[in-house]
Amino acid sequence: MEHYSVMKSEAILGLNIKEDGIYVDATLGLGGHSKEILKRIKRGFLFAFDADLKAISYAKEILNEVGKNYQIFHRNFIDLKEVLKEQNIEAIDGILFDLGVSSPQIDNKERGFSFMQEGPLDMRMNEEQSFSAYNVVNEYSKEDLMNLFYSYGEEAKSKYIAEAIIEKRKNKPIMTTLELVNIIKESVGAKYFNLKHPERQIFQAIRIEVNNELNVLEKVLPDAISLLKPGGRICVITFHSLEDRIVKRIFKKYSEVDEMVKGLPNIPSEYKPTLKIINKKVITPTGEELKENSRSKSAKLRIGEKI
Repeated sequence: MEHYSVMKSEAILGLNIKEDGIYVDATLGLGGHSKEILKRIKRGFLFAFDADLKAISYAKEILNEVGKNYQIFHRNFIDLKEVLKEQNIEAIDGILFDLGVSSPQIDNKERGFSFMQEGPLDMRMNEEQSFSAYNVVNEYSKEDLMNLFYSYGEEAKSKYIAEAIIEKRKNKPIMTTLELVNIIKESVGAKYFNLKHPERQIFQAIRIEVNNELNVLEKVLPDAISLLKPGGRICVITFHSLEDRIVKRIFKKYSEVDEMVKGLPNIPSEYKPTLKIINKKVITPTGEELKENSRSKSAKLRIGEKI
């Protein structure tokens, strides 16, 4: 299993790690970021979350080489506040979110994430979940598919693609990734397909829907910020504009004075900002990293610190 942890040094630097701190890797993956955190917290502790059992199994081997002061939960990170409370953890020194799909997940055709390889319509991060890409493609109405492709994929030809899917599945269910790619190509024409690559946007939209990614992110970020100790850091690596917009908006909300009391001479503490934005300008991968790993080109890192 080969995996490249995107913006590893920038994220680790952004966490501003203390040797005795309590840290959370909300997206363990194959353990690249967690390993670096663990190296730096000899007297601290790491809690990690992932929905993918295969990734957890692999990451354990990596982390055991560094230390045993960690615990992994096979849970979606939406549950992190509840899980940490069960561990009697009320406050943490830092938390990291890397919202990308790992290379082994993409490259394993059986997982159905790739539009370049034949595989089942799956795209589940958590393979114990029953709802998959198959359900979206074969059961959603034309309107729902259109809205999904337009909202989550920002695809201009969503209507034509949705209509083609409905038409095609009248005869038999759509079963595989390349079957779906061919339907997309037929519906938009070869010229548009080769120029715009709408299959990227459609697969992204379906994956987001299957794993409820944006709703989960929207809910978890306030929880994560509330868990931070003063001086604690939150680092979020996103891979498309919809995610980045959510992070940017929530960071902005927590780093500004509430509109209701702006301009008052004495602002009550509950209306004061709770987050300081560390990087006003979003951090993107270096040229060197892009040469090593072209998949990191859309990555953006935002960092906040609890006031």
